[in-house]
Amino acid sequence: MKIVVIGLGSMGKRRIRLIEEIYPEYEIFGIDGREDRRQETSKLFNIKCFNSTEEIEEKIDCVFICTSPLSHASIIADCLNKGWHVFTELNLVPDKYKENMALAKEKRCTLFLSSSFFYREEIKYIRSKIEAEKKWIYIYHIGQYLPDWHPWENYKDFFIGDKRTNGCREIMAIELPWLTRTFGDIESVNVLADKVTELNIGFEDNYMIQFQHKNGNKGTLIVDVVSPVAVRKLEVYAERSYLCWNGTPDSIQEFNLETGKLEKVVLTEEAEHKEGYSAFIVENMYKNEIREFFDVVLNGRKPQYGFEQDMEILELIDSVGA
Repeated sequence: MKIVVIGLGSMGKRRIRLIEEIYPEYEIFGIDGREDRRQETSKLFNIKCFNSTEEIEEKIDCVFICTSPLSHASIIADCLNKGWHVFTELNLVPDKYKENMALAKEKRCTLFLSSSFFYREEIKYIRSKIEAEKKWIYIYHIGQYLPDWHPWENYKDFFIGDKRTNGCREIMAIELPWLTRTFGDIESVNVLADKVTELNIGFEDNYMIQFQHKNGNKGTLIVDVVSPVAVRKLEVYAERSYLCWNGTPDSIQEFNLETGKLEKVVLTEEAEHKEGYSAFIVENMYKNEIREFFDVVLNGRKPQYGFEQDMEILELIDSVGA
C-alpha cells in the first residue's frame, strides 16, 4: 500500500513514525510546502518528500492530512477527487463537511476523522464503568499555558493562536466526543468565560462549562490555556461509585466498596510514551486509531466517530462560544 502524509509538522512526523512501526511493508511519501520540513522528514524516515501532491507519479491508496485545520477542507476534496482514502486530523471548523461527505460517497472512498481519545485505554475503562441505571456527576479540568503547547514556535504561528481554531476550541473538540458518548446527549449548557492572561489572542482563554445531559447526568468541564502546569484531572461519581484520573495511564483510581478505599486500576495495555512529549500523551491511542483506519479501508469496518457526529460536536462548541 502506498500512503501520502500531507503536513510534516509534529503530528505528520508522528503519523509517519507509527505507520512505519505498524506497517513496515507500506510505502510512505511526504508532502509539505516548507523545504526545511521536507529535508528533515526525508532524513528522519528515509522517505521521498515533495512540495505538492501533483509531483507524485506513484499510484496512491491513502492520505493522512496533518496540516493546520483551516486548510483541511480543500485538501480533503482534492484527495477524494484523486480517489484516495482520507484520514484527517481534527478539523475544528465544519467547512465543506456535507460536500466532502457526499464526494467520499460518490468516489467510494473512506473519509475518516481522527478522534484519538476513543482509542485510549483509560477512556475505554472509564466508559465501561458508567452504569446506565445511575445518575453520574463529573468534574473535568484540562489546561496548559498556550505558549507551552509548542515551545519551539511562537503560538501566533500555530493554529491554536487563531480565533477560529484556538486552543480552548481544540481541547473541547478532543474531549466532547467521548464525554457526550459516555454521559449522554446534552440538554442544556451554562458557560462562564473570559480572558485573564496578557496573551496576544483574540479569544477567551478559559471556560467553566456546566452540562446537563438528557439522561440526568451532569458535569462541569473546565478548559483553559492559562495554567502554567499542564493539567488533566477528572472525577466521576455516583451513589456508591467513584473514579478519578490524572491524565496518565497509571493514574486511574477507583473506589472499592468492599474495602472502602481508593485502589489503583491496572490497565491491560502497556502504555507507550515518546520522550520529549508530555506524560499525558501516549502513543497507544494514535497507533490504535491508525489500525482502525486501515481496518475501515481494507475490511469495511464502521469507524467509531465520523464527520456527521463531528458536525454536532462543533455546533455544541459554537454554542459555548469557543
